[in-house]
Amino acid sequence: MSTPWQVSSDHLRLSVRLTPNGGRDAIDGVETGNEGECYLKARVSVAPEKGKANKALIALIAKSIGIPKSALSLVSGETARKKILRIEGEPEDLIERLKAIAKN
Repeated sequence: MSTPWQVSSDHLRLSVRLTPNGGRDAIDGVETGNEGECYLKARVSVAPEKGKANKALIALIAKSIGIPKSALSLVSGETARKKILRIEGEPEDLIERLKAIAKN
């Protein structure tokens, strides 16, 4: 099974498909796209204006896996639905936390 994260020595890169104006802030599990790419599905209640949706996504993921918001950064996809996030920390620990929230 493919996963939405890529492991590095001191961080993970997480692929996310974000739905802004989603009615609520939530993680909706993992999905595989048409081209075989795997990503974490997330939704936030705010509109995609002036980076508000990206900030809400970072806050949602940080809260969901129990890490500080400062440990996450947006690598790519600032104005796109599909984004890459960098999560600083011990990769094995982060993977276990992500697996727990991805089961939804």
